[in-house]
Amino acid sequence: MASFAKPENALKRAEELINVGQKQDALQVLHDLITSKRHRAWQKTLERIMFKYIELCVDMRRGRYAKDGLIQYRIVCQQVNVSSLEEVIKHFMHLSTERAEMARNQAQALEEALDVDDLEADKRPEDLMLSYVSGEKGKDRSDRELVTPWFKFLWETYRTVLEILRNNSKLEALYAMTAHRAFQFCKQYKRTTELRRLCEIIRNHLANLNKYRDQRDRPDLSAPESLQLYLDTRFDQLKISTELGLWQEAFRSVEDIHGLMCMVKKTPKPSLMVVYYAKLTEILWVSDSHLYHAYAWFKLFSLQKSFNKNLNQKDLQLIASSVVLAALSVSPYDNTRGASHLELEHEKERNLRMANLIGFIIDPKLESRDVISRPSLLTELVSKGVMTCVTQEVKDLYNLLEHEFLPLDLTSKVQPLLTKISKLGGKLSSASSVPEVHLSQYIPALEKLATLRLLQQVSQVYQMMKIECLSKMIPFFDFSTVEKISVDAVKHNFIAMKVDHTKGVVIFGNLGLESDGMCNHLMIFAESLNKAKAIISPPARKASKIGEMLPALDDIVEKEHKKLLARKSIIEKRKEEQERHLLEMEREEESKRLKLQKITEEAEQRRLASEYEQRKNQRILREIEERELEEAQALLQEAEKRGKKKGKKPLVEGEKVTKQTLMELALSEQLRERQEMEKKLQKLAKTMDYLERAKREEAAPLIKAAFQHRLLEENIIHEREQQQEVELSRQRHDGDLKEKNRLARMWRHKEQFQETVVNRRQAEYNRLRAEREERVNQLLQQRRQEREYKRKMLFYLRTEEERLRKVQEEEEARKLEEAERKRKEEAEYKAKLDMIAEKQRQRELELEEKERARREELLGRTNEVLPPRSYDLPGGAALPMEAGAAAPAAATAAASQPPSSGKYVPRFRRERSENVGQAPLTESDRWGSNRQDDRTSQPRDSWRSDDRRSSFGAGSSGPRSSWSSSKIPPRG
Repeated sequence: MASFAKPENALKRAEELINVGQKQDALQVLHDLITSKRHRAWQKTLERIMFKYIELCVDMRRGRYAKDGLIQYRIVCQQVNVSSLEEVIKHFMHLSTERAEMARNQAQALEEALDVDDLEADKRPEDLMLSYVSGEKGKDRSDRELVTPWFKFLWETYRTVLEILRNNSKLEALYAMTAHRAFQFCKQYKRTTELRRLCEIIRNHLANLNKYRDQRDRPDLSAPESLQLYLDTRFDQLKISTELGLWQEAFRSVEDIHGLMCMVKKTPKPSLMVVYYAKLTEILWVSDSHLYHAYAWFKLFSLQKSFNKNLNQKDLQLIASSVVLAALSVSPYDNTRGASHLELEHEKERNLRMANLIGFIIDPKLESRDVISRPSLLTELVSKGVMTCVTQEVKDLYNLLEHEFLPLDLTSKVQPLLTKISKLGGKLSSASSVPEVHLSQYIPALEKLATLRLLQQVSQVYQMMKIECLSKMIPFFDFSTVEKISVDAVKHNFIAMKVDHTKGVVIFGNLGLESDGMCNHLMIFAESLNKAKAIISPPARKASKIGEMLPALDDIVEKEHKKLLARKSIIEKRKEEQERHLLEMEREEESKRLKLQKITEEAEQRRLASEYEQRKNQRILREIEERELEEAQALLQEAEKRGKKKGKKPLVEGEKVTKQTLMELALSEQLRERQEMEKKLQKLAKTMDYLERAKREEAAPLIKAAFQHRLLEENIIHEREQQQEVELSRQRHDGDLKEKNRLARMWRHKEQFQETVVNRRQAEYNRLRAEREERVNQLLQQRRQEREYKRKMLFYLRTEEERLRKVQEEEEARKLEEAERKRKEEAEYKAKLDMIAEKQRQRELELEEKERARREELLGRTNEVLPPRSYDLPGGAALPMEAGAAAPAAATAAASQPPSSGKYVPRFRRERSENVGQAPLTESDRWGSNRQDDRTSQPRDSWRSDDRRSSFGAGSSGPRSSWSSSKIPPRG
C-alpha cells in the first residue's frame, strides 16, 4: 500500500496507470487513498478523486469497491460539504444508467436479453453446460452476456445508493429520487423479483429508522417535507406494484402507507388519498374481498365529492354507479356461518385490520360483521345521497334486486339493465384523479346476485318446480352453474332447496323447518335423555382386581412419583446452576473482551486525535506563514505602484524591507488618503445641498399650479358623477313605484296569509308553553318529593345511627361491668380460699404441737422402764416380736409408777399418760382380732426430729411402734 503526502499525487499516479492500461492498479491506488485515515479532511481534490474512482468502478463493474468508497467519502463530507456527496452519487447513477442503456442499445432483442428471473443469481448449470458443449455461441447467449451484467450492476448501484442514504436527513430528496428511479427500472424491464426486494429494503430502512431514534443524522418524519417525500416513495411503490400485477406486494405497500400515516398521526393530501383508495379498490377486487372493495369505493366517492370541485357531473355519476354496483356485488349471506371459534377470531382480526386500512374506526368489543356489512353499507349509501348521483339503469337495478318481488320476471328485467351497464364506463376527464372506471367487471357478480334473488323469491312462492322451467327463468348460467350457486347458498342458510334429478324437479323448503335444530331434534332429545339417566342412576363402578391384589400400590406409586419429582427438581436446579455458571463465565469473558476492545479503541482514538491535532497545528502555522508572506508581498507591490504614480521614490530598499515597515508605511498612506477623501466628500455634500435647495425653489410654484389644475378637474368630475347618481336614483325610484303598484293587489292575500301563519304559530307556541309549564310543574313536584324523601331518609338514617351507637355503648358498659363483677368475685373467692387454707394450716399446727407435747410427756415418763434395744444387747440381736410385745408392758409399767420425786407433772399430762397406757387394749378389743402387730416393718415417722430420738438413749434406726400416729387426723 503506497502512501501519498498529498491526494493530488495519488490522482496523478492513477491517471498514469490508466494511460498504460492498468486500471485495476489505478483503482487500488485510489481505493487505498480513500480508505486511508490520513486524508479525512474534505477538500476539492478529494471530490475529483471520487469522480475518477467512480468512473473506474463503473468501467470495471466493481460494485463493492464503489460501495466502500462512497461509505468512506460519506464519513469525510457528512458534516462539511454534503452537497459534494450528492454530486458524486448522482454521477455514479448517471454513469451506471448510461452504460446499461448503451448495452441495451447494442442488444437485438430486449425481452430475450432480460429473460432472467433473478438478477442477483449466478449462471444456471444448464447455461454453463450449453456454453461448454456448443462450439459457437448463439446470438441469444451473446446478448445475455452483453446486457444482463450491466443491468445487474445497475440494480446493485441502486441498492448501494439506498443503503448509503438511508439515515441521512440532509439527502432525503436524493434518497426519494433514487427509489423512484429504481421503481421505474423495475417497471420498464418488468423486474418483479427486484421490485419485491426493493420494497423490502425500503421497508427495513423505515423500520430501522423507528427502532434507532437516537441517531445523529436521523430524518425527522414529523417534518412536512420529510413526510411528503416518504409518502411519495410509498405511493410510487404502490403504483408500480399494481401495474406489474404484484397484488400481494401492493397490499403490503398499502399497509406501509397506513402505518406511516399512523406513525406521524397526519393525513396526507386528498389527491394522494384518492390514489390510495383507487389502488386499494383494485387490490380488494382481485382478492375477492367485495365488501371491503365496496367500502373503499365509498371512501373514494366521498373524497372526490368533497375535495375535487372541478369534477364534472358525468364523472361523478360513473363513480357513484361504481360504488352502488360494488355494494350490490357483495354476497347477500354471511360466509362465516358454521365456522369454528378459531376461524371466527381470525376473521374478526382480519375485519379490524381491513377496517383500519379503509379508514373506519371499529370498537374491538363489538362484532365487526354487524358494523361492516352489506345491509349497513346500502343503508349508508341511501342516507348519504349516493343513490341520487347514479345513472338511471343502476338505480333501476338496485330497486329490482333489493326492493321488488318478481319471482318470475326478475331475470328478464335485470338482463337488459346489465347489458346497458356493461357498456358504461371508460376513461374519465383529467379533473378526476381516477383514470378510468369499468362497470363491466361487476356483471358476473350481479348475475350471481340476480340468480340468488330469483331462487329466494321462488322458494317463497313455490314448493316444487321443474328443472327445465327454472333453467329458462335463469338465462345467465346453465343449470350446473345454478346448482353450484344454490349449494353454496343452502350451505350458508340463505335458501332451502333440494334437487331431485331422478324426477327432474327442484324442491323448495322452509328455512325454519330445515334448520339444524329441527333436523336433529330427535338425536338431541335422545342425547339429553341419556345424560339425565346417567345423572339419576349412575352405573356402578367395578372394583379393580389389581387394587385388591395390591392395596398399597397407590401409596408406592405416589412415593415413587414424589421421589422422581424431587430428583427431577434437583437435576433441573443443577442444570440451572451449571447454565448460570456458564453464563457468568461467558459474561465475564465478554466483559473482559469489551474492556480490552474499549481500551484499544480509546488508545487508537487518542492516537488519531493527537495526529490530527499535530497535522492541524502544522497546517495552521504553514498557512499563517504563507498568508504573512503574501500580505508582505502585496503591501510591497502596492507601495511601489503608489510611489510610481506620484513620482516618489520608495523610502526603503528591497533587501531591507520588512513586514512591519511596509505595514507602517501602508497605514500612514491609508490615513492620508482617508483624510483627503473626507475633504472631497464634505465639498461634494455642500455642492449637492446648494443644488437641491435651488431645485426646490424653482419647483414650488409649478407644484402649486398643478395642484390648482387638479382641483378644478376633480370638481368637474364630482359634479358629473353627482348628476349621474341623481338620475340613477330617479330611475330606481320610478321602478320601485311601478313594482309597488304591481304588488299592491296581493297585499290583502299577504295579510291573510301572515295572519294565518301568526295565529297558527301563536297557538303552537301557547300549546308548547302549556306543555312546558306542565312538565316544569311535574318536575318541580317530583324534585320536591325527592327532597322530602331524601330528608326523611337522612333523618331516619341519623336516628338509626344514634340508636345503634347508644346500644353499642350500653353493651360495652354492660360488658365492662360484668368483667369487673367477675374480677371482684374471683378476688373474693380467692381471699376466702386463702383464709380457709390459713385456718386449716393453723389448726394442723396446733394439733401437731399438742401431739408433740403429748409424745414428749409420754416419752419422758417411759424412759426409765423401757427395755434395752436390740443393738444394746450383748448378743447384738433381738426378735422383733419380743420387742413388740414388750412395748405395751413397758408402757403399762411406766404408767403405774409414780412420778419421780421433786418433779412437777401437770394433771392433763398425767391423765393423757393414763389414757395412752390403756390405748392398745382398747384398740385390740375394738377390732376383735388376735393378729400380730406388723407395724414394726414400717419406716419411722417423718415428723419426728433428732432431738426426740436422742431421748431413747441411742440414735440408731431400730424398729419402733407407730401406734400413736393413728390418732392424728390426716392433713388437708
